[in-house]
Amino acid sequence: MSEALCRRVPAKQEDIKVFMIRKLRSGQYRLYSRKIDPKTGKRRNLGTFPTRAKAERHERAVQYFKRRA
Repeated sequence: MSEALCRRVPAKQEDIKVFMIRKLRSGQYRLYSRKIDPKTGKRRNLGTFPTRAKAERHERAVQYFKRRA
């Protein structure tokens, strides 16, 4: 495997957050879905937030909503 490909694969479940929340040039943070949208081939935008903490909080809410009974 190439070195670049190895860096993109998260080692632990906690490392996935790094790939789902990205900092924009404006200084805000954008939350992306974990799965790739089959129609567009890209990740879905789940919201833009002023701070990383708010983006992480929203991601936890999304995961709770997906897993609730």
